[in-house]
This record gives sequence, structure tokens and C-alpha cells, in this order.
Amino acid sequence: MSSLIPERPIVISPSLANTIGLEESVLLHVLNDICSLTNGDSRQGYLWFSISKADLERNMPFWDVGELQRISKSLKDKGVILIESPPLQQGERLSFAMNETVNSTEALERASSTTRTKEQAVGQRSSGANLLAKNWHPPDDLLQLLELNHNISRDFALQQREDFLIYWQDRQQVSHSWPSKFRQHVLKQWRFHQSRVAEVETRQVQSNALNSSWHPSQDALDILHRADVNPDFITDAIPEFVLYWRERGEAHSTWNSKFIAHIRRQWAIYTKTMELDYEPREIAANWQPSEDVYDILRLANIDIAFARGLVAEFVLFWRDTQQIQRSWNTKFLQHAKYQWATRHQMGQHYAGQQVTDRSAQSERKTTFEHLTDRSWAQNLVEGS
Repeated sequence: MSSLIPERPIVISPSLANTIGLEESVLLHVLNDICSLTNGDSRQGYLWFSISKADLERNMPFWDVGELQRISKSLKDKGVILIESPPLQQGERLSFAMNETVNSTEALERASSTTRTKEQAVGQRSSGANLLAKNWHPPDDLLQLLELNHNISRDFALQQREDFLIYWQDRQQVSHSWPSKFRQHVLKQWRFHQSRVAEVETRQVQSNALNSSWHPSQDALDILHRADVNPDFITDAIPEFVLYWRERGEAHSTWNSKFIAHIRRQWAIYTKTMELDYEPREIAANWQPSEDVYDILRLANIDIAFARGLVAEFVLFWRDTQQIQRSWNTKFLQHAKYQWATRHQMGQHYAGQQVTDRSAQSERKTTFEHLTDRSWAQNLVEGS
């Protein structure tokens, strides 16, 4: 032994530590070593041992009483040991038994030999290596440990039995511990199963993301048409809807339902605005959009400060043309939507819905065409 190790080390089983936890494995090995030096009391089919709190602290000085109580309770909760004594903070001794039944003969033998650990009981069926039997079945205690420590259901573990039998029987290999091999097989299949579930969920999210070419389904359009929503109004709202949700980066499976609700809200406010603004007239020098216009723009997720900055140029242009309109609010709403779409690099898509000819025109005439070529709001008012 190296001089760096002043006392006999605690030897633990790696597979047991992986199964029930490192701390639990350390405590279980220490309890097993202590029990091998004492005679147990056989009661109700179990071999019971009693160890003083002082002995526990002396053998495991790296843990205090609180930690010893926590780890021993963990072993009890996992079904590895039984405890009949009060918590260590309240009592002076730990009275426990390994959770494996014994008869009176076995109790006498075990009192004078090393008690087998939980992992050995699970993983060791015989002293020699042997072939996998055709009717082999995983032991119940292994299935319990898989469920306790890895949250693997009993049904999932048993579903792996057939493939496990076929694989190892075809190879005609022998093993000292088929339960341990089965445990490794189940863990591998469980990780593979979880990765597949994660991939499916990722693909589902990606497929539900909104792309730049999204368009409402015909069923959604039919619902809005039956609600007497102007088709041009619906068409003009699509770029704004797509832009808003793409910037948010969210994924949904109900885009058509969201679009219907969005259009219905905008249409209700829009029609209310038109009812209050219907008399044909020239635009006043001090004209300002109504608050209802800004409410509509807010619903379209258009920056209000940006819209207010368009008012002066809008008034100047239309005062120069000396035209009359039934709804300057509607004209401004159309103008603000177009300018917002253009600003966010959607001008080509949006302009394709607003004008049919943009060739060889001056900047001033182009603006005029944007505002007059297809005045869906004006047509709607005239048709009412």
C-alpha cells in the first residue's frame, strides 16, 4: 500500500455506484463490511444489524450525522435496505437489514460471512459464466432499479427483452452476469429512444415556423369572406402578419386561426373608423389622423412614431393635388402600411399588391400611384 494511503481504502463496485448512486454505494459497502464482523438478528425473514452512530462517524469521517441520515434514507427509499430505527439526529443507533429475505440457515451462514450487496444480488446469477437461456427473464429487482434510478418504465424495459435474447443467443456467447448486460442494453435503447423523441419534437417546431411565403389557407379566407371582410383588406394584411410573427421567431400549428382573429380585430376597428369619416372633402392644412387610425396601426404592429412622422409629407402631397376624398384616414392608413412594409424590405412584395406599373415614373408620380391605383378602402366605402 502506498504511504499516501494511511488506512484500508473503501472499495466500491463501479456498476453498483452507477445504479444506485456514488454516495449510496459507499455507505452500502461500509455497512456490508461492518455487518461481516457482527452477528445479525434474524427476524421476519430478514437479517437485522445495529450500528452505533459513533461507529458510523468513525468509519465515515467525511460525512456528518445529517449526511449519513440523508444517504441511509436514500438507500431505504430505493428499496436497497430496511430501517427500523429513528433518524440518526434523534437516536444513537442505526438498525437496518439488507432488503433480501433469508431463512434461519442462511441467516446463520451470513452472520459469519460477507453480506452480498444489492448489485451482486441483481447482477450475479451463478458463480460461472453461462449461455443465455431461451426463457431468460430480467429479475424484478433489476426492473425496480431501472425505474428508480433512470425513470425507465417496467414496460419499456420488458419490450427490449426479445431483441436482447435474439442478439445474444445468435452469438452463443457466455456471461457471468446477464442482468448487467441487459441493464446496459436497456440504457442504450432508452437513450436512443429519448434522442428520437427530441428529434421529432424539433422537426415539429421547425415545421410549424412561419416562413416568408406563408399564405392563409382557402378555408381561412372563406371564413373571412363569409364575415363580409373585404378581400383586398385581407390581402394587404398578410405581409404585416408574416413580418410580425417572423420577427418574434415563434412556432405554432394554428397560424390560420391566429390570422383570422387578427383580421377580425383589424376589420372591426377599420369599419368603425369609416363610419365616422365619409364626407368627400379636401385635406385640411392641419389635418391629423384619428386615434382609431393609430389603433389599427398598433394592431398591425406598426411603430406609431414612424406613422406620425409621415403625416406632414402626406398632407403636403394631397393639398398640392387638390383632390377630395371621403376618408383621409383610410388614405393615410394605406400610405402608412406601404411605407412600413417598404422600410422592412417588403416593398417589392407589398408594392406588387398595390400597383401594376412602376416603369419610368418620377418619384412623385410613383407615390401618387401607390396611393391611388387600388384604393381598396375607397372602393369599400363607395360600395356601402
